[in-house]
Amino acid sequence: MGKLLIAGLLALAALFFWRHWSRRQRAGFLDRFPLQSLLDRRLAVRRPELSAAQREEVFAALNDYFHLCRQAGRRLVAMPSQAADDAWHEFILFTRQYDRFCTRAFGRFLHHTPAEAMASPTQAGEGLKRAWRLACARERIDPKSPQRLPRLFALDAALGIAGGFVYRLDCLAASGGAAGSGYCASHIGCGSGCSGDSAGTDSGSNGDSGDDGGCGGGCGGGD
Repeated sequence: MGKLLIAGLLALAALFFWRHWSRRQRAGFLDRFPLQSLLDRRLAVRRPELSAAQREEVFAALNDYFHLCRQAGRRLVAMPSQAADDAWHEFILFTRQYDRFCTRAFGRFLHHTPAEAMASPTQAGEGLKRAWRLACARERIDPKSPQRLPRLFALDAALGIAGGFVYRLDCLAASGGAAGSGYCASHIGCGSGCSGDSAGTDSGSNGDSGDDGGCGGGCGGGD
């Protein structure tokens, strides 16, 4: 029994260290992946109004999003930026390279699916809340009392993206403004965006329960 117990503990320790190593490998792969050099020309055609420096911000935001998907594991993560979503669309067109990228970054394919194909009408809203919490944690922002927006949530407004998703810190201004003027960032429950479902192993590390409802549109990810 003693030998079996020791063997079991060693197996658990090996599994723990393997998962830790795998998380670090995937995070490093994402940080090193040359999104801009691969996709910059295509994004410039799709969004000719953006300068080279602005496109660089878009790719940095898309990298943020991929990190959030890696952290979330199998849970849905909304895409809160239309500009970053445009870049993601361009990446998916490189089907073989995108497939290899997903395997290295997430351990499986990261899907992109219309909202109407989601399992429930609240799924997009839950994914948006999850994106908010994970993005705030990544940038050390208090999600309940933010002093600024995470890059993914600030991007479309900063770049003046036509049809973009706009989020505001001032909830009073967001609710009292004209229709479509923005979403209240610190009370996210209704929003738009696209989502991805990833299957990394490092989920649950940010206190995310993912059980709150909301409404949303756009597109999302799932099997």
